[in-house]
Amino acid sequence: MEYEGQICRSPMERGSFMLPVMVGCSYNRCFFCNLFRHLNYRVLPLEQIEAELKRVKEAGGNPSRVFLGDGNAFCLDTSRLLEILNMIHAYFPGCSSVNMDATVSSILAKSSGELKSLWEHGVRHLYIGIETGLNDVLLFMRKEHNLEQAYAAVYKLKEAGVIFDAHIMTGIAGKGRGLENAEALAEFFDRTQPTHIVNFSLFLDRTVPLWREIEEGRFSPASELENLKEERHFLKLFHPSSSPDSQKILYDGFHDLISVRIRGSLPDDREKMLKKLSDEISRQHEKQTRRT
Repeated sequence: MEYEGQICRSPMERGSFMLPVMVGCSYNRCFFCNLFRHLNYRVLPLEQIEAELKRVKEAGGNPSRVFLGDGNAFCLDTSRLLEILNMIHAYFPGCSSVNMDATVSSILAKSSGELKSLWEHGVRHLYIGIETGLNDVLLFMRKEHNLEQAYAAVYKLKEAGVIFDAHIMTGIAGKGRGLENAEALAEFFDRTQPTHIVNFSLFLDRTVPLWREIEEGRFSPASELENLKEERHFLKLFHPSSSPDSQKILYDGFHDLISVRIRGSLPDDREKMLKKLSDEISRQHEKQTRRT
């Protein structure tokens, strides 16, 4: 496969066929992200996309799930997406789900009719970078939405039948604000009820604009211990819907600087995940004590 840049997708899509339809991210201004800054954003020609579909078909492939890359494939015009979806189904008749990353603004830019049409053509899961439940943090981190817009986008998706999956970032609110952010996120998800939540704990890289904010004293990073406590607080507070037709919510939490991963379904695995977090918090406390 010809692929420019680094492959980035939710862990739930690890078994999907990754089909690039664009290079880079159409927004590409989030303070904390360096995944696409070295790339020149552009939409790939339909001929190149079809050639990749043909290559996989000739190799014997007929995937049931396809993930469109890269950073925000849902920003493409609806007509363009429908052309791609029609090609996918022509080459892969066994495909039942086409998924991709989306931004809040790319969802709000599409009409309810367009969203319904995309669902009818196989779009099932959209992964949205919600990141935080605090409006001032969204603004500081240069996210392209506020909470009111995020609510509107999620409700619009659900009305069309498209599944809402969320990305969050413990540590994004900075030192001393983790518990506040956990409470705000729990409130947001109590009202919106995603199918999946993935926590990519904030990773600090010298190449991102956020690093300058740290150097100049405008942002103080949280420690991994604070991030763990924030994650535990969130999992304690967030309550999936208890209606008879509600599904379990899958949770997957990563931490870049420590080897701990918190996975399970809510509400069934809540206590197991909380215990794992509490054990790791105790270990981190012990490490800090030994250092001092």
